[in-house]
Amino acid sequence: MPFTQAELDGLKEAYASGALRVVHEGKTVEYGSEADLLRRIRMVEQELKVSSGGQNTPSVSYAGFSRG
Repeated sequence: MPFTQAELDGLKEAYASGALRVVHEGKTVEYGSEADLLRRIRMVEQELKVSSGGQNTPSVSYAGFSRG
């Protein structure tokens, strides 16, 4: 089952309020810790990004300098 933006919003709302229990579409999930909930948020964000055609991993560039 693909994740939805509504599910992600619910997870973020629970995290912001300090709750560990999330109810979505009549199903209740209780996370063991804030870290567990945050991992779930990151996973759903990544899945939504991939399914919408976004990059699979973030792109990072570093500038280099030399005084010669």
